[in-house]
Amino acid sequence: MSPTKLPSFTARSYDFHEYVPVRNWIGGQWVDGSTGQWLAIENPRHGMPIGKMTLSGAPDVAAAVESAKKALPAWKNTPMRERAQVLYKLKQLMERDLEELCWLVSHENGKTYAEGKGDVEKGIECVEYAASLHMMADGGQLDVSRGVNCRVVYEPLGIVAGIVPFNFPVMVPLWMVPNALMAGNAFILKPSEVVPYGAMKLAELLKEAGLADGLFQVVNGQRDAVEAIVDHPDIQAVGFVGSTKVAKILYGRGAATGKRMLCLGSAKNHVIVVPDADVELTSSNVVASSYGCAGQRCMASSLMVAVGDVQNIIDATVAHVKKIELGKDMGSVISKAAVERIHNYIDQAEKLGAKVLVDGRGAKLAGNNGYWVGPTVLDNVTLDMPAGCEEIFGPVLSIVHQPTLDAAISLQHKSLYANGAAIFTTRGAVARYAVEKLEAGMVGVNVGVPVPREPFSFGGFNSSKFGHGDMTGWDGFRFWSRPKKITEKWAVYSDASWMS
Repeated sequence: MSPTKLPSFTARSYDFHEYVPVRNWIGGQWVDGSTGQWLAIENPRHGMPIGKMTLSGAPDVAAAVESAKKALPAWKNTPMRERAQVLYKLKQLMERDLEELCWLVSHENGKTYAEGKGDVEKGIECVEYAASLHMMADGGQLDVSRGVNCRVVYEPLGIVAGIVPFNFPVMVPLWMVPNALMAGNAFILKPSEVVPYGAMKLAELLKEAGLADGLFQVVNGQRDAVEAIVDHPDIQAVGFVGSTKVAKILYGRGAATGKRMLCLGSAKNHVIVVPDADVELTSSNVVASSYGCAGQRCMASSLMVAVGDVQNIIDATVAHVKKIELGKDMGSVISKAAVERIHNYIDQAEKLGAKVLVDGRGAKLAGNNGYWVGPTVLDNVTLDMPAGCEEIFGPVLSIVHQPTLDAAISLQHKSLYANGAAIFTTRGAVARYAVEKLEAGMVGVNVGVPVPREPFSFGGFNSSKFGHGDMTGWDGFRFWSRPKKITEKWAVYSDASWMS
């Protein structure tokens, strides 16, 4: 057990900076995991450990559940307007500590400072939306017959949990936590084992914001911790964001127990570019989408579908890519294994006939041992190449060519994934046709990253999502709550109807 107050993360540059060990946050205390084992946490920009993280198993999840049980009744009976006060305070505290949070995300994840700031600011937006739910979740009521009234109220599920990935250490947890808390639940978070610091700081800030001990807890670990969360009979719902392979397994495992599951998976987002598209708008947006966060996001525009003759747009895209300065405009990838995986996709594509227009293999910063892949462009890719149909999750843009818009849309329909899709055009009729025909959960027109802002929800189709509804917005609140329908009749009438 250690003091609840953590030292501030004081780094304000990319220079290497060590930080404290990461422990579990259970019952308002920092505690070591039951396994007695620790895992080194690396700064991927430098390829050096900045700290270590405790590893947990089923006993730690059980301890968090027991703590949650003690705190839950009072929170469930707290009016939503009063729950919102905690989130208002959390928003203020995150804004107060914005610089610290941004640099911490940058150091644990390898993002640039600007990308770390985007991660934190989007998380703040999610908190802000959840704080407004007490004005929206009235449920509604209606006199459905003479003297008969129906209404709905949203009740908490109880103890719920989230399992989140490495690419957005602050934002993705905040897709879940604020909505779940506002619904009246207690929440257990299992952060990615490679970026646990964001969750650690959220625990501290929620404590400072006035959230009672046991309502938000963090259990750090790997597979054992994940399986313990999904299997625990007192955890009523689990949200997951990660790969399709794991999402499908966890969805099936949790659903088999009767648990409510929503598991977001992989993506291969198609960006269709037609000849009438604006050259500068298209090329700059595609590059920002493909290489932002080093391509390590599920909404990266990783597959450009070039319709007809758009060589001028391809040339402009390549010109933009060649101006990207590694370390300044684009950060590192997450690990040595990620470097090897991304290189393998490029190697395979080249051997199968793709043309490497920009080659990021072997990219390094002088005097730096971090995990780097430079921005890469592959042309003449086909769908039988892994680079054409699988999620690379790195700074690689694959270009496939199609003769017509219908052929391009048909290509998108063949994808296993359907998280996002976009079209770049200056013609309204073309845009509308594509929007109606594309099969993806999030569609953009002249927008490279068609992620909806709050209150609109985030979620894809097909194998990009397992479960019903979306993760954020109103759908997110409904996932963490259950509607109770109440029908009342107080007036007494002498005549009768079927409602009598």
